[in-house]
Amino acid sequence: MGQAPSSPAESSGRDTALWLWSPEFFDCESIGFEDVVAGGHHDFTGDLPDDCLAHVFQFLGAGDRKRCSLVCKRWLLIDGQNRHRLSLDAKAEILPFLPSMFNRFDSVMKLALRCDRKSFSLSDEALVMVSIRCPNLTRVKLRGCREITDLGMEDFARNCKKLRKLSCGSCNFGARGLNAMLEHCKLLEELSVKRIRGIHESAEPIQLRSSSSLRSICLKELVNGQVFESLVATRTLKKLRIIHCLGNWDNVLQMNGDGNSSLTEIHLERLQVSDSGLSAISKCRNLETLHIVKTPECSDLGLISVVERCKLLRKLHVDGWRTKRIGDEGLIAVAKHCLNLQELVLIGVNATHKSLSAIATNCGKLERLALCGSGTIGDVEMACIAEKCVALRKFCIKGCAISDVGIKALALGCPNLVKLKVKKCRVVTGDVREWLRERRRTLVVSMDGDETKGPVLVNEDDQRGLEMVVEEPPVADGGGDAEVAGGAGKLAMFKTKLGLLVSKSFVASTFRRWSQSEATSSSSS
Repeated sequence: MGQAPSSPAESSGRDTALWLWSPEFFDCESIGFEDVVAGGHHDFTGDLPDDCLAHVFQFLGAGDRKRCSLVCKRWLLIDGQNRHRLSLDAKAEILPFLPSMFNRFDSVMKLALRCDRKSFSLSDEALVMVSIRCPNLTRVKLRGCREITDLGMEDFARNCKKLRKLSCGSCNFGARGLNAMLEHCKLLEELSVKRIRGIHESAEPIQLRSSSSLRSICLKELVNGQVFESLVATRTLKKLRIIHCLGNWDNVLQMNGDGNSSLTEIHLERLQVSDSGLSAISKCRNLETLHIVKTPECSDLGLISVVERCKLLRKLHVDGWRTKRIGDEGLIAVAKHCLNLQELVLIGVNATHKSLSAIATNCGKLERLALCGSGTIGDVEMACIAEKCVALRKFCIKGCAISDVGIKALALGCPNLVKLKVKKCRVVTGDVREWLRERRRTLVVSMDGDETKGPVLVNEDDQRGLEMVVEEPPVADGGGDAEVAGGAGKLAMFKTKLGLLVSKSFVASTFRRWSQSEATSSSSS
């Protein structure tokens, strides 16, 4: 009992495959193996039927199938495992293969056409051919398709009326083509326009001529993005992202400030926006997420006007760009009015114990907090957060004058803390990592390690370094609890000179990974 049977088991498919490819059955001359050894390019799959090769592709993941599609055009045509989604290298030379390709991919709903800068892309003729053969397209992404014009976009819009999402970047068509998309694609919900050369100073306005289902707009790096003014005022719009677009945007935001807006998420980054624009945003009573990133003309007055009226605000990101125009006054207003705040990110904002204490006391639902590039945040502020932010689950800090005492206080005082990230805090040592492992074994900790003792790494966009000036070294006596209780006042003497415009990528990537991990854990449970 429990022993293997005496009779030989049936050979598996893998064993059979190995037997078929054994040396005695491997005829090198018949398949030209000597050419391969000599540097030739023989296709060992050339004699396999299409159906057999397609069956092999079914065992590959999405990434492997994409890489295989770059080997040869035949593999690209045969791989039919993901028929509803197709991504093509949209060079002009694939035009003769499009008919046979879409004969096999006859039910594509999501299509991505990408072309590099050094190649000619598919033209209007190819785009119209795609639209005729794929009338059920719901999502289309165009990247670097510079040979597509307004005429091609018009014909494409007439044939793909079921389109729900359009993303175009680094293309040459302009307002006329986009107006055609909005006119014929009545189900369009998401529109993303990035680096479109046809949107120039003399471009015609982009308008909705009938009822629309538009829910999300993203405008990035446009010369005259103000032509989208009527779209911003759309009543059905939920999400608005405007990033690094030229010109003044106060008047555009005022178009949506009549109190009837449905906007729940607004992201403004590297824009010429003043407190007047923020005052217009304050009339969006349903606003839940607000990002004010590197807008140097915004001040405490604009932030106060938003938080006083937008009572439903749950996520607030402020990158003050070290202009010192947003500080304690605006943050105290946040603490007073945003009682439902769950996520707060402060970059280059000189928040002090006064404002952080108010936020920690009033915002009892705060779960995610990030503090970056502030010369006024030290161990005293960390002790305040540890004492009052009971609901805090995830915390990251970068480029602030904290020490091991502040980290220990946070670990001892936040009972629900599950993830902690510390970057570029040069006074923090590696010893606190071992201390955290002993006291909070379930806490996920990410620290610089040896990086904190060396020079600070600077992004390409930020040409200046980070200088830390310590007037008096930290004094730590006794155990961990004594350090937290008695060391806070002594460590308040830290002063910092920051010449770094701290990038927001650290915070964005951190929260993105946290959100993905939460989704994975929730699905598994």
